[in-house]
Amino acid sequence: MVNEIDPQSLSLDELRSERNRLQLEDDAVSYVRRIAQARLDLVAAELDRSGAATQEDLSGELQRVLSQHLTAPAPATRAPRVDDDHLANDARAIQLDQLCAEHGFSRLSAGEELTPDELASLTEVLTNFEREISTDRRERFERIDALGAELVRRFRSGEVQVDQFLDADT
Repeated sequence: MVNEIDPQSLSLDELRSERNRLQLEDDAVSYVRRIAQARLDLVAAELDRSGAATQEDLSGELQRVLSQHLTAPAPATRAPRVDDDHLANDARAIQLDQLCAEHGFSRLSAGEELTPDELASLTEVLTNFEREISTDRRERFERIDALGAELVRRFRSGEVQVDQFLDADT
């Protein structure tokens, strides 16, 4: 993430705007990361299933994975909101869908069996994608933290009063 603006050089409005923009971006990144993790879990479940030579399908596992990743996020994330439909149109979500399509995830989700090599390739692609998204998210958090620290510094130094901050919200 190459956006190294010095927070001290920003006006109060610019500082708040940049922080809000990054927080909104993080909603999309977090969503895509949860989807990638869910798909990785489904591929792992398929690997376990195929290794056990059972004829069970992934429907039970699908319910567990979706409830774990999409409706019960970790404390550091928030639950999906009704207005989150736009997140599926994020460039990162589209990229994830394309990677999955190229590496057979759609076949797997349609009930077809993938070879062990195809499952390994899909696992590798999803793992690398999830790592990139996680790195992107960590960098975004660092940037949000730097902007927040600058806001705190301004409050403590008296450069910004609470009334100014609240007035800027309206």
